[in-house]
Amino acid sequence: MEKIPQQHSGNCIKIVLFGPESTGKTTLSKALAKQYEAAWVPEFAREYLQQKWDQEQKICEPKDILPIAIGQMKLENAAANSRKKLVFCDTDLLETKVYSEAYYDGWCDEQVVAAALENEYDLYVLTYIDTPWQADDLRDRPEQREEMFALFENALIKNNRPYILVKGSIEERIKRITNHLNSILN
Repeated sequence: MEKIPQQHSGNCIKIVLFGPESTGKTTLSKALAKQYEAAWVPEFAREYLQQKWDQEQKICEPKDILPIAIGQMKLENAAANSRKKLVFCDTDLLETKVYSEAYYDGWCDEQVVAAALENEYDLYVLTYIDTPWQADDLRDRPEQREEMFALFENALIKNNRPYILVKGSIEERIKRITNHLNSILN
């Protein structure tokens, strides 16, 4: 069985966009990576699960959690080794852990739990649920956005992760993140 690759430090500042689905993480992470000429790490699960849906008409199952984590870490490590000063991650393994536990009655693969708790990031950007819900093949539970948001925020608090909360328009969110990053970078 393949194992989750160990996180590479890459001597870069790593920022994770974190929160429930349909809260603007991808849009924000791409925009920030472009603004800072930084590396961008997409959410591996989106491509993996979309392919599964397209081929089998199946959604995520417990057996998918480990391959998703492995794929995510491979993408992140490639970005960390890119020699960019900043890396913006559209997700991380802590997010995978939160989803797994929410969907599978508290269960998450032991490897994923261990890696999620060992991996380190300089900042988490918690995206609030004030963006309009956008349905697609993979998203569900629009009526549970508040509950899901609480799970994500609690994971950051419980695991003592440095984070800021962003709300409002994309411009307001980018401004808040930029102001915070400027204090880190200077």
